[in-house]
Amino acid sequence: MYKRVLLKFSGEQLAGKHDYGIDPSVARYIAAESRKVMEAGCQLVLVIGGGNLVRGAEVAGAKTGVKRVTADQMGMLSGLMNAMAMTDIFENEGVPTRCMTNIYVTQVAESYSYRLAEKHLERGRLIMVAGGMGRPYFTHDVAAVNLGLELGCDLVLKATKVEGVYDKDPAKFPDAVKYDNLSFDEAVKNDAIKVMDKAALGLALEQNMPIVVFNALEPDNLLKICQGEAIGTRIS
Repeated sequence: MYKRVLLKFSGEQLAGKHDYGIDPSVARYIAAESRKVMEAGCQLVLVIGGGNLVRGAEVAGAKTGVKRVTADQMGMLSGLMNAMAMTDIFENEGVPTRCMTNIYVTQVAESYSYRLAEKHLERGRLIMVAGGMGRPYFTHDVAAVNLGLELGCDLVLKATKVEGVYDKDPAKFPDAVKYDNLSFDEAVKNDAIKVMDKAALGLALEQNMPIVVFNALEPDNLLKICQGEAIGTRIS
């Protein structure tokens, strides 16, 4: 059993069957899967993206008149909104949770600090860290790897809707082949692999942080990974 892991969950997944917003059934499902992990003795950190509300890359541009910095800040805020909602849902499902943020909005969430995050985790609480890196030009994927390193996590998990990393898009190509293991070098150089931001993969490579890409919507997958089972695709 790993002692501490970080789970990156996208905003698009949080929308579930909807095109926009939060699907409560998905949020409750994640809470139930997280509770299994915590009851088994593994500490859990969550980073939630904001693509179900705002995608900064799509907002910015000459057509909209929105600057890239502003668009990225909007993306950070959308991730915070998701984390705020998820915190309430998790607490309602019996999972002790704290919402922390790298953006200065102390009226709605605790400002992130390493020492406070450590205290929450050691006291048996799940923490959700929102606001990305707090700076533009960094994705939530990069923020997840960075946070996983800072908090000494054993593993960074990237949740997807498929079983792992494939040589091409399995939704478009029936003959797509899944990788059980993949080197960082292969993942960074192969342009067909777009499951995670290349900058995030580069940081993980530099610091030797293993990443597992897996289907988070398959019951018990999260628990099995935390127990050391080979689920999804391991990039290391």
